Amino acid sequence: QHEGHVSAGPTAFFKVSNLVTSENVPEHGVSTSHVPELNLHGFGTRLGHRVGRFLGSLFPHNTELEGRQVVTFHNQRDFIFVRRHRYVFFEGKEKDKEAGHNKTRARLQELGPRFSLKLRWIQEGTFDTQFGEYEWYHKRKE
Repeated sequence: QHEGHVSAGPTAFFKVSNLVTSENVPEHGVSTSHVPELNLHGFGTRLGHRVGRFLGSLFPHNTELEGRQVVTFHNQRDFIFVRRHRYVFFEGKEKDKEAGHNKTRARLQELGPRFSLKLRWIQEGTFDTQFGEYEWYHKRKE
């Protein structure tokens, strides 16, 4: 379980599962200290926008493109799948007839770690057990 918050809120509580550390990702690359780009998928609902903005606020907003790193948050069926990759450009074998040179291709190399998040609750402002107002919480099936 992980609790994260931004200085003035909101506060969110996630369950972390399926953690695979960087060392255990097959053929993983080595991450650098560059600030990654963020890629958010499946955050189209009102709650999704809120969670997407929250996750985006956890990273600095000065992306360093020369690091060619991207962190993907993919929201599907109430789970957020998190992956970190490096993208690499290379000259393909196929010829671009208009440009007169080979087409540029891209591939991804996973850096890790990889894990899944399940949102348990969001509280307005900073965490307050006594007077905190919950914007949203996961209702368990009975």
